[in-house]
Amino acid sequence: MSYLPDYIDGALAQTRTERIKELLSLRYDHPPLAYVHSFGCQQNVSDGEHLCGLLASLGFGFCPDSAGADLVLFNTCAVRENAEERVFGNIGALSHLKRARPDMIIAVCGCMTQQEAVRERLRKSYPYVDLAFGANAAHRLPELLLRLLEERRRVIDGREPGEKIVENLPVRREGKVRAWLPIMQGCDNFCTYCIVPYVRGREHSRAMPDVLREAKELIAEGYKEITLLGQNVNSYGKGLEGEVTFPRLLRELNVLPGDFWIRFMTSHPKDCTKELIDAIAECGKVCNYIHLPVQCGSDEILRRMNRRYTAAQYKELVEYARERIPGVSFSSDIMVGFPGERYEDFLQTLELVKEVRFHALYTFLYSKRGGTAAAQLPDPVPAQEKSRWFRQLLAAQEQVTRSFHEQMVGRTLRVLCEGPGKEQGMMSGRTESGVIAQFAGDEALAGQFLQVKITRALNWAVCGEMIE
Repeated sequence: MSYLPDYIDGALAQTRTERIKELLSLRYDHPPLAYVHSFGCQQNVSDGEHLCGLLASLGFGFCPDSAGADLVLFNTCAVRENAEERVFGNIGALSHLKRARPDMIIAVCGCMTQQEAVRERLRKSYPYVDLAFGANAAHRLPELLLRLLEERRRVIDGREPGEKIVENLPVRREGKVRAWLPIMQGCDNFCTYCIVPYVRGREHSRAMPDVLREAKELIAEGYKEITLLGQNVNSYGKGLEGEVTFPRLLRELNVLPGDFWIRFMTSHPKDCTKELIDAIAECGKVCNYIHLPVQCGSDEILRRMNRRYTAAQYKELVEYARERIPGVSFSSDIMVGFPGERYEDFLQTLELVKEVRFHALYTFLYSKRGGTAAAQLPDPVPAQEKSRWFRQLLAAQEQVTRSFHEQMVGRTLRVLCEGPGKEQGMMSGRTESGVIAQFAGDEALAGQFLQVKITRALNWAVCGEMIE
């Protein structure tokens, strides 16, 4: 299939595709192979699936690593400094491959390359990188690749994130059981520590008919779990005509025929309304699980972060959800060591974690991001002290998670089987609350909902027996 996004003339796209295939056949004496690796969040993974779909439409096959690839594409994340340095380390490791095979194409895209400082570093320190382009620009890959092949010189593109969400891009999904479904892109929140609004742009929602159409396609293809994606899914509908809201979208998806689960992320507490919680309670296909990043338990630090809620307001939301949604569970993001955070502030975070009892936490040490407001704040606490707090948080959460898993022992739960587990003869799946469950079985069970009686709790998962 040729590359046919909704706003490009089909004849032009077909001509471009044929020209790229012609140039690739002159460049390589074999069908070209690509290796695509996406770093970071689920949105990046979804973007990577569309990049793979585009490459497949241009005649590329795929290989499992960079060693055998004619084109290597790194789809990057800019949220934390160590993520960026890991990408640069991976790019550096390709230099010997490029020397051995000069016709190899090395490309970098995504949030990192949306930043001018990163593009300049690529220009000066990584001359063997052939192609670079920014976030929300997967649809431009054929255009930029054609420029590279025709002009035979580097293409470093710094265009700003587009305001239009491009529909009808081909997609090559990684799995057969769970699927990502982006419903919006960008962010208007401007939390003081976060680079995302600067690299992903402002919020734009997909039209509801387009979301529903893709969901129907996924259900028809046999996917059993659909995860709705957006930097802030609660803002879905902003800018669209009519009464389009995220709760309404959940209700529309819930009535689609089929046996499947609906999840979503990420959800901002300031926009998490009682209407949304009510919709989750009323929709049987929406999982009774909410990922609701709190970041910190100190109101003063939340204010400096520009999160626009208090710890008390957050806990009120959790309490309302537990009243309305039987068995609801929560996971969250916690940041440790924000500039100016004191140990007293951290202890308030620790208290919130113990009180709310999240079933899982995604924990991070603060990472300074150039261009954000927080990067200008004084940060007197030594890294060693922040690391001590971080270990204290991990120890506390480990106890909470272990207790959560132990409470599941003896219960029979519905589990979506995803594939082989870590041990021979074991299969792995997830409960509605997102807990990994392992049980004896064969690979034919993948993609099925099963009843599993939980018999043992581990720190990271539960084990059980399938009920026939």
